[in-house]
Amino acid sequence: GRGLPIGQGADREGVLASTGADGVPPWGDPGMNALTVHLYNRQQAKTALSAQVFPFLADALQGSRRFVLSIKPETRSLAQNARLWAMLTDISEQVDWYGRKLTPEEWKHVFSAALKKQDVVPGLDGGFVVLGLSTSKMTIAEMCDMQTLMEAFGAERGVKFKAAEGRE
Repeated sequence: GRGLPIGQGADREGVLASTGADGVPPWGDPGMNALTVHLYNRQQAKTALSAQVFPFLADALQGSRRFVLSIKPETRSLAQNARLWAMLTDISEQVDWYGRKLTPEEWKHVFSAALKKQDVVPGLDGGFVVLGLSTSKMTIAEMCDMQTLMEAFGAERGVKFKAAEGRE
């Protein structure tokens, strides 16, 4: 979708410029199917809705295309994601889990299932599958909760987190 946080092509108000490099407004692109707008405060939201969202919809809805407007909390940040993987790597290198080493990806499933209060379902070919929460869809608050859970788990097991020590 279109839409960038401030500092990545958006102006100070968090709104994309009204035209692209070729002079065509972003909502005038016939192949454009999505518009992403980051909202930070009431004034910026009002500006973004009037300068970006309404012009996009006004043009797009003249044809037969239909759209859905969804408003949802911002998902985890890139910095949170980087810290998550650093922590998962530290845990994976330092903790034996019931006699075996788990990969960072496997630990991610363990922690996300614990955060969600896991659910277990039968697998297609036998065994069981533990259902967790997709980390890419986590809100900033959910990612904070997961990393707090990981820190507590690590503290109980003597994990030294390199990111916390500044040795990334």
